[in-house]
Amino acid sequence: MSQPVEATSPSSPVTADDLDRAVQLAVATLREAPAQAWEGKAGSLEWDCWETVEHLSDDLFAYAAQLGPRTPPLDGEVPFVWESRRPGGPANAIHADRAAGPAGLLQVLEASGALLVAMVRVTPAHVRSYHGYGVSDPEGFAAMGVVETLVHTRDLAEGLQLAWTPPADLCARVLARLFPDAPQGADPWGTLLWATGRGELPGHPRLTTWRWDGTPRS
Repeated sequence: MSQPVEATSPSSPVTADDLDRAVQLAVATLREAPAQAWEGKAGSLEWDCWETVEHLSDDLFAYAAQLGPRTPPLDGEVPFVWESRRPGGPANAIHADRAAGPAGLLQVLEASGALLVAMVRVTPAHVRSYHGYGVSDPEGFAAMGVVETLVHTRDLAEGLQLAWTPPADLCARVLARLFPDAPQGADPWGTLLWATGRGELPGHPRLTTWRWDGTPRS
């Protein structure tokens, strides 16, 4: 497992270090899964665990790609071809070689995360690029990558029967960045699960539809 990263304030910006921390924690957790478990469903998703890691890897890759052009697009995605390997499967540009096994799959996840970490580090804060939930900045794409990593690792942990509770400060920062209207005062991880339609939150109806707000906060 990677060395722990010193936590920062929940009110501070989401950084490349936060994203790297989330990905490394996820990879370390998923390495504990037995090889035969990857064909099972990932929590409530319709995808199996292998497909879900491919989807997460694809999310991280796609966010990195949005920040890649010298003039990032403001009206659409960089036009990679996304395609599903089966009816009902996730439409990805990124697919892992099944012959490489789970270790290879997690290398794909780690490498995709590293691409986004690198792009967030080197992209000036004033840069904007398209996302369907709002034209965003490098911090926003880092926060999106963290949310995708935390919640999809939870889906995977359910399917793989692993324990997964991410750091509260990490959850609090991405809630502040992407879900500014989320209820305050409750456990940040529980609130993030509620905000992404994956859990109950006392005093609030369970969400059947949801989206974050990726637009810059300033």
